[in-house]
Amino acid sequence: MTFIEKIRINAKNNLKKIVLPEAFDPRVVKAAAFLKKESLVEPVLLGDKEKIQKTAVEENVSVNQIEIINPETSPDLKSYADEYSEIRKHKRITPEVAFETIKSPLFFGAFLTRRGYVQGSVAGSVATTGDVLRAAIQVIGLAEGIKAVSSSFIMVLPDGKELTFGDCAVIPNPDIEQLASIAISSAKTHELLVGEVPYVAMLSFSTKGSAKHPDTEKVIAATEKIKSLAPKLKVDGELQFDAAYIESIGNKKAPGSPVAGKANVFIFPDLDAGNISYKIAQRLGKAEAVGPIVQGLAKPFNDLSRGCSVDDIINVACICSLLA
Repeated sequence: MTFIEKIRINAKNNLKKIVLPEAFDPRVVKAAAFLKKESLVEPVLLGDKEKIQKTAVEENVSVNQIEIINPETSPDLKSYADEYSEIRKHKRITPEVAFETIKSPLFFGAFLTRRGYVQGSVAGSVATTGDVLRAAIQVIGLAEGIKAVSSSFIMVLPDGKELTFGDCAVIPNPDIEQLASIAISSAKTHELLVGEVPYVAMLSFSTKGSAKHPDTEKVIAATEKIKSLAPKLKVDGELQFDAAYIESIGNKKAPGSPVAGKANVFIFPDLDAGNISYKIAQRLGKAEAVGPIVQGLAKPFNDLSRGCSVDDIINVACICSLLA
């Protein structure tokens, strides 16, 4: 069974309501129809019902059993706008601006998620990552104890082994607190999606003091921060990748480490290292890269690539469901 097959089965067995705000995109309508037909998630579409139904007919799918909400005519619009105005009052958002903002499907979908009407949101087939994250951060906010929204990839190796890499897409140069948040969030992502106990390696060009540099000191400090915030989490650093991944090297370079040689979650010190590494693993190592998976929010709000396929939307909706 492939990783995606496992994700779909688990989502089906854990049915959640997920909003898809960009229902003006035919790919989203087709994905929603498939999700509903296969009972993978309970989709909610945002937009004008007649236009969405017209798109469905054109795409030869049915949305008759799918809930459709038009943000512009929703009775909840004023309530959401009032709350948005309150939570953004430090930015001096006027009620008029708040009202117009919440009409946006991205923000309306974020409020459906914030209020618990749905368990998560998936967008980005049309909107940019910046717009998706802006709605998510402003409305949903960060998870307790987390200082930054970040991302991870599930890397499925040719032999079927599943690893988690973070952060590979969001934070260019994380500070100590952000790096700790990336690690804690990535561990949670790994546990929820892969179903394994996470063993978190804080990566560096040094293992246990083999080199001294401000960059290695940041990784060491972040590791200590993680231990104080999540004392039950199995984490160690600083570790080089070979020490973290290969048992014989881990035993030699970091004897007694709870993580060396058996890590399944790899936290990179910056975005250069993370992005380059996941692409090397994907292109040279023939690993399948599933993601980026947005993490660190109080509730799931997952991003899509604007070049995504219908299958990508289906898969991310299932991932969002499992992260809820």
